[in-house]
Amino acid sequence: MKKILFEITLLVLIIGLLLSACTPAATPEAVSEEVAPAEETVEEEAPPAEVAKVLKVGVLAPFTGPSSRVGEEFKYSVTMAFDAIDWTVGDYKIEAVWIDGESDPEKATRAYEAAITRDGINVGLLNWDASEVIPLMDLAAKYEVPHFFAMGTSEDIDIKYLSDEKYTFWMGKGWPTPSKLTINYVNALEDAITRGLWSPTEKKVVLYGNDDEWSRGFTKAIGAQLVDAGWEIVDEEYIPIGETDFYPMLTKIKSLDVPLMAGTMDDAAGFPAMIKQAREKDLKCLIVADGLGWVGEWYDMTGDASDYVIDQIPGWATEKAVAFKDEFTERWGIEPSPSSAGLAFDEANFFIKVLQQTYQDSGELTSASVYKTGKEKMMTGELTYTDGILMQEYKFLPETMPDMVVGEGYFVFPVIQYFGGAGKTIWPGEIQEQDMQVP
Repeated sequence: MKKILFEITLLVLIIGLLLSACTPAATPEAVSEEVAPAEETVEEEAPPAEVAKVLKVGVLAPFTGPSSRVGEEFKYSVTMAFDAIDWTVGDYKIEAVWIDGESDPEKATRAYEAAITRDGINVGLLNWDASEVIPLMDLAAKYEVPHFFAMGTSEDIDIKYLSDEKYTFWMGKGWPTPSKLTINYVNALEDAITRGLWSPTEKKVVLYGNDDEWSRGFTKAIGAQLVDAGWEIVDEEYIPIGETDFYPMLTKIKSLDVPLMAGTMDDAAGFPAMIKQAREKDLKCLIVADGLGWVGEWYDMTGDASDYVIDQIPGWATEKAVAFKDEFTERWGIEPSPSSAGLAFDEANFFIKVLQQTYQDSGELTSASVYKTGKEKMMTGELTYTDGILMQEYKFLPETMPDMVVGEGYFVFPVIQYFGGAGKTIWPGEIQEQDMQVP
């Protein structure tokens, strides 16, 4: 048995050797063809696409909150101004970053800093609420982002601006310090007394406003000017923004039996409500309500309660202004106010002129180059704007900074008195439409 197994095993080995001998050996060429890597195809890289040049403009306004109607008018006016140049200056595209201040200093500060650090704005434009301005001036200085034509204004802003060169990044206010405009009210009132149009039994006044930077700045200015003219301030009342119930305040004012109450509010909904409630309480005093007409549909909210109210506001006094008003209304479906939509439109166009001058001088639009033009040409009075719809000329001078030049031919608001929703100029005399009337 063992012999048979041995013979079988030997036979298998012999057959295996014979089969391997019959298999051809691989040639060297076959081996090299088998392992050679495939030839790589090298593609030429396309030249990098040219990066578009963009200037990001942060437009600051109250797009939500109690003054959101003002923000709406700002946005539409700025859009119309930049649409006219196809959002282009030189070879730069202008990109708007809409920054919502919400009429809240803390929220405005957070939103503005995010616009700089996250959204990369190069320059800022406009603003409405004075209470936002002080902290925002520090941000503009910190990041060296020039900000043009903020309308928030008070004496404290001017003091801060003049305290340090770094605050020149807050480049030219879009609304002068209150005292430069409130004197017009005092002049109008004193003129009416002198001419026998008004004979108050006592020269006593109650001052009022929102509890914020703008209103307190206004009442401080007009209060001092009224005192200089022989008036006595018997009370001051301040209301939080967003308040709609003014009956307790008005009941107190009525009990004081004063011939005059003077103040302002930047609450687009609250202000008309206060005027309407004043007439419901049968207040007979003359009311100075600075800024009642700051939103287009103010009369829809007050009705005839606004009759005899005194305000200071520019009008649609030229063909160009009326054309803007009509185009704005047709395009956006709301009626604009001169003090918000009209002023924002003019100042957006002045800003465009600054950008165009910057590009002409330096060939680039950056934070640094725009700041240079603003400081060296706009702030010195070399660069002004004379194509506006409201004022004859918007102009800054070193001695007026951070304010514009105020006065006839420059930044000036006439004093008006409302009847049936229309404002008639009562001062100054050279453009007077009617005499002041007393309720």
